[in-house]
Amino acid sequence: MPASAPCKILIAAQGDETRWKKAMTARLPDATIYSQDEDYDPAEIDYALLWKQPQGMIKSLENVRAIFSLGAGVEHVLSAPSLPVNVPIVRLEDAGMAQQMIEYHVYATLHFMRDFDHYLRHEKEDDWHPHDVAEISDFRVGVMGLGALGAAVATKLSDLGFSVSGWSRRMKAIENVATFAGDETLDEFLGQTDILICLLPRTRQTEGLLDSARMSKLPANAAIINASRGAVIVEEDLLRLVDMGHLRGAFLDVACNEPLPKGHPFWNHPKIRLTPHIAAATRIGPAVNQIAENIARIEKGETPAGLVDRDTGY
Repeated sequence: MPASAPCKILIAAQGDETRWKKAMTARLPDATIYSQDEDYDPAEIDYALLWKQPQGMIKSLENVRAIFSLGAGVEHVLSAPSLPVNVPIVRLEDAGMAQQMIEYHVYATLHFMRDFDHYLRHEKEDDWHPHDVAEISDFRVGVMGLGALGAAVATKLSDLGFSVSGWSRRMKAIENVATFAGDETLDEFLGQTDILICLLPRTRQTEGLLDSARMSKLPANAAIINASRGAVIVEEDLLRLVDMGHLRGAFLDVACNEPLPKGHPFWNHPKIRLTPHIAAATRIGPAVNQIAENIARIEKGETPAGLVDRDTGY
């Protein structure tokens, strides 16, 4: 397929459709591109670009040739009850998110390594109380999820001098990172992790994975950073382990329900830091190029990069 394709593309992306449509039109000027509030025939749509699309939309796209997720996750597509069996689901690979994830996790990891969590509490108590500066190599960081984003974060933290390990469903090899794979190694991985970084996708296997039993495997005074999906952690269990003193605290960019409801116990908790799902935003330019290249691959009968395995959910 040439750079400009005579195909019909639907964009349904909460809040950003105008920007996506402008960028896709510039990248594929011969394509006919619709946003969801325009008049279009669902049966004529060749490709759908979706992010938290309206319920029932996928069912109407009876001739769609591929569905692209406009974010790092794909659960909003895979959970659709009417998802066609044979339609390829394609996720974004990085699309400018890796560098942002690196920045976020360097900051959050140093928050605990340099005792900034303690200093925040001292500040509220008018307590000038210096702590000894720890050796960076003494902090054992464990990264759960070693896809493109997790691998980038693990590599950067290793480069900074942290002792880094990683866990994933399948074995991965990353230079200077000790890797674990499979359920049978998870307890061992958690038991040697002082700062746990969660970058797992949300799947049937990962939902609620970090419950009280699993988080209790972390060493006493360990901390958790989660910028993946809120549902991976059982929030009530996290709160209990923090309040009882087993966990030092948490740095959270995601929650089970977003936006986080008013009155939620995470708000104003002295040992929990919150950010509003901003760890990494999709960069529209790189994402549009990636989507256009994948449409070209599909048109030529080739396998697109980032093809989702429905069995694993990523």
